[in-house]
Order: sequence, then structure tokens, then C-alpha cells
Amino acid sequence: MHVSSGRWLYGFVLAMITTVLWAVLPIMLKEVLKGMDPYTVTWYRLFSAGLVLFIWLAVQRRLPSIRALSNTNRWLLVVAIVGLACNYVFYLMGLSRLTPGTMQLMIQTAPIMLMFGSMLVFRERFGLGQVLGVLVLLPGFVLFFNQRLVELFTQMSSYTLGILITLAAALTWALYGLAQKQLLTIWSSVTVMMVIYLACSVLLLPLTNPLSVLDLTGLQFWLLVACCLNTLIAYGAFAEALVHWEASRVSATIATTPLFTFSMVALGSMLWPTIVQPELLNSLAYLGALMVVVGSALVALAPSLIQNLKNRRLRRLAVTPPPAGS
Repeated sequence: MHVSSGRWLYGFVLAMITTVLWAVLPIMLKEVLKGMDPYTVTWYRLFSAGLVLFIWLAVQRRLPSIRALSNTNRWLLVVAIVGLACNYVFYLMGLSRLTPGTMQLMIQTAPIMLMFGSMLVFRERFGLGQVLGVLVLLPGFVLFFNQRLVELFTQMSSYTLGILITLAAALTWALYGLAQKQLLTIWSSVTVMMVIYLACSVLLLPLTNPLSVLDLTGLQFWLLVACCLNTLIAYGAFAEALVHWEASRVSATIATTPLFTFSMVALGSMLWPTIVQPELLNSLAYLGALMVVVGSALVALAPSLIQNLKNRRLRRLAVTPPPAGS
């Protein structure tokens, strides 16, 4: 079992770097999508990240052998590749129809789907704390969509379609996560991501138009470069944060990503109103967003909190003298 280094402050800083990078990502992608289709944007992001990881592993002479995989693990690799490729594409297709804040909030359903999938596949337990988190999260979504509930349930508008596509992105990410979880028993996380990134870029290549990068404006081009770097740096910071801090606390920190996105959209719409469009939400919607974030954090923290309570109870029992006569 992995034990964190104990450098919690370093781990917290790395987790916050990941959070901020993932928070600003949809804002940048929204502008890039004005000049490039989702398939090509995804291809550039995955290929660049995969190429850097390939060079890194090649220099260290740690390139993996696909032939060494069993048939079962090869099928898991296929599921992970298809799942992540669909997740990236669906994410951008949903983002083209939604605001960055709404997108980031909806994608919070992905870890919840992964949790339910882990219960079914790996027989993991669903604790009371996680139930509480879901009970806070679900009404949070209802409040967030209070202005558009009728539209969501009665019309197949572009907004409704964006929500459905985002749910599909969350589902495919959960499938990818379940497959990757098993692959991590035979390969390191860097190896798994390198193989998946490069395989995804090959899978998507027939659907892309790489030369469309020449049609981007200067701003869109540099934002695309920033998105590619974001994919690599954010994941690296996330992986390193797990080395120094408990996974549940890292996940709970990252659950606050939508709040940072809403804040950055508000700031961006004031500084660059022609580029960043403001979120048109009422007070109930913002309260709902906060509830979704709190619910997601509770789901992430629940296992760690329960284990800490058990450990404290065991320590109290260890120092408590036995009853007279025992």
C-alpha cells in the first residue's frame, strides 16, 4: 500500500496547481474551438503529451512491451484507449455548447460514476460519508439548473444536448478509469498514460485536420499550445501530489475546480469581454454549484475520514486500561 511522504504542504501546492490548470483549461479550449474542430484539438493535446512521455521513458530505457500483456489486459488497454479518446472528444463537443463553468461542474459526475463502477467491478464499499456526499451533490445540481430545468426536460436544445454529451464524457472517463485502475497493477502510471495518449492520437488521426492549425489566429494558436502543456503539466502535478499527500485529500482539493473556473470566467469577462463570456447565473445556481463541490469533496474524503476515526478508536482502546477483574 502506498504511503504518502508526509510533505503535505508540498502536496497541497501541487494539488492546487492541478486545480488551477484544470480550471482554466475549458476557458482556453472554448476560444480554440472557434478555429479548430474537437477531434483535431484532442489529437494535438494527446499526441504532444504522449510524445513527451515517450521520450522521457525512452531516455530512461523504460519503454513497455505490449506483447508481455495478457489477453485480458490487452482488452482492458483497448477499453482505456477508446474510453479516454471518447472522453476528450465528448468533453470538447459538450464545451462548444456550454459555458466553461457549467462544463466543469457537470464533469464532477465522472468520479461519482467511477465510484459506482468500482462498487460493481471491484466490490468496493459505499460508506455513509459517500452517501451523504451524493445526497448533497444531487440537490446541488437541481439548484444549479433552476433557471433551465424546464428546457432540460422538455426541449432537445443545444444546451440540453451539451449536458447529455457531457454526461457521456463523464461515463467514458469512468470506463477509462476502471480499466486504467487494473492496468496500474502491471505498469507505472507514466507508462500507462504514454501508451494510452499515443494510441488515442493514432485512433483519432483519420478524423483530424492537423493543417487547420495554420488557420488559427495568433491568440488561438498560443492557447492551443497552452492546452497541450496543460495536459502534461497538470497530470504531472497531480501524480506528484499523490506521492506527498493522501489521495482522498488531493481529490477533495481538485473537486473545487468548478469554483475556480467560475471565478476565472468572472475575472476574464471583466478584463477581456470580447473573448470570455460571463456566466449568466442567479444566486440559487451559485448555491447549487457550491453544494455540488461540497458533495464531491465529501465523496472523496469519506474513506479517509472513516479510516482516521477507526484508527483513533483503536488508539484509545490501546491506552485505556482493561476493566477490573479482566
